[in-house]
Amino acid sequence: MKLTYFCPAKVNLFLEVTGKRPNGYHELSTLFAKINWGDTLHMDVTPAPKTAISLRITGPRGKYIPATPKNLVWKATLLFLQHYHVTARVQLTLEKRLPTGAGLGGGSSDAAGVLILLCKAFGKNPLELIEPAATLGADVPLFLYPDTFLKGEGIGEKLTPLPAAGKLPWIVLMYPNTAVSTKEVFARMHVPEEKEILTNLSKLDKLINVVKNGDPLEMWKPLLFNRLEEYVLPFVPAVGDALVSLQRIDSGVCRMSGSGSTVFALVGTKNNAQELVAQLQPAKALIYATAFYGGPTDADNGDQSSSNP
Repeated sequence: MKLTYFCPAKVNLFLEVTGKRPNGYHELSTLFAKINWGDTLHMDVTPAPKTAISLRITGPRGKYIPATPKNLVWKATLLFLQHYHVTARVQLTLEKRLPTGAGLGGGSSDAAGVLILLCKAFGKNPLELIEPAATLGADVPLFLYPDTFLKGEGIGEKLTPLPAAGKLPWIVLMYPNTAVSTKEVFARMHVPEEKEILTNLSKLDKLINVVKNGDPLEMWKPLLFNRLEEYVLPFVPAVGDALVSLQRIDSGVCRMSGSGSTVFALVGTKNNAQELVAQLQPAKALIYATAFYGGPTDADNGDQSSSNP
């Protein structure tokens, strides 16, 4: 059986750190939003008496990713086969467009894509794999859901899908050709005071209602937040420079996604997105304009990317 799946990236429209577990993991409250930029996974799977896995990685970012058993795509394949006690010959080709260490969840989305395709091949429900998928990475369960917007809690694995109404904004992303280590960011992290956390969580509730109600973009922007910016921007100058470049051109609120390094701005229309990309062209960064997942596709928005490494 030959299967293909689009593995979307995500941005965090809101991210607050609410606590730290005894095992060292930090607890979060976040609003994930999937976007129409991502990788493409091709799979040829055949039941076989003995498991055999092969992986080929292509695409503009393929040369940066080793095609070894340490890759999350490979690990996800093994997880599925072992979880359901089945054996198969699985040939994988990953067209890699998303940069790594970018705060876009690319590797997690690729891993979830493997699980989704294997579920299709073997007649399983991807949502049955939420718990085991979290062992691959905290963001992997997110991508098992078909929804665009999800509230994340715990270490990000407790997910609540959210409906969205109205005309959604467009997104312009800027990746400063610099990877950020999530582990290092959280090593610097200090959990805020409870009063500050509660104040910010009230903003998250408001943002969720704005998305659900389909309110205009002006109501989104004051509610966007990322606690991790203060633990990345002073330590990774390229990310700070990218955010300043974006803010200088876009008068609205610009944010960093996840633990970085990608920064993004929300704009009202496709034309606004195209204009912003054109103004950012001299920047030494990968710049991309797209819509939220399920909205206009990249084919619809044209090639709005530019790369000036």
